[in-house]
Amino acid sequence: MVNMILDRLNGLLEPCVEAMGYELADLELKRERRGQVLRLFIDQDSGIGLEDCERVSGQVSALLDVEDPIPGHYNLEVSSPGLDRKLAKPEHFDRFAGRRVQVRMRGPHLGRRNFGGTLLAREGDVIVLDVPDGTGRVELDLRDVVVARLAPEIHFED
Repeated sequence: MVNMILDRLNGLLEPCVEAMGYELADLELKRERRGQVLRLFIDQDSGIGLEDCERVSGQVSALLDVEDPIPGHYNLEVSSPGLDRKLAKPEHFDRFAGRRVQVRMRGPHLGRRNFGGTLLAREGDVIVLDVPDGTGRVELDLRDVVVARLAPEIHFED
């Protein structure tokens, strides 16, 4: 049921967000202590500021009021994907090739479920990582990936 709602939301909201000049990087619908929350993560090359989130929130809120795709009450949140952004679409893996990532698999692959390393490429439904713990080059099927996120390297200067 939730996946059907998410598919409908994505089909409804992605054109709206893109028409405003943003990418709908990801969306999630979760039940939390304070109730149901619809989160949209938007992006653009120049980055995302508070004004961007407010602008998209206003447009999306009006569209959701008309279409009413979510049963019951919910809160809408719009934000940037952040430094540890989720890689939710195949093109995200293309865009962030060369960056460090953390990947959690649905089941064991090479005896483990979690991988961290440099994203080398996406080849169809397979992502290729260079895992620095001696594992080396690893190929992971995107259909078995539970979540993949950027793993930002933060360097502090003295």
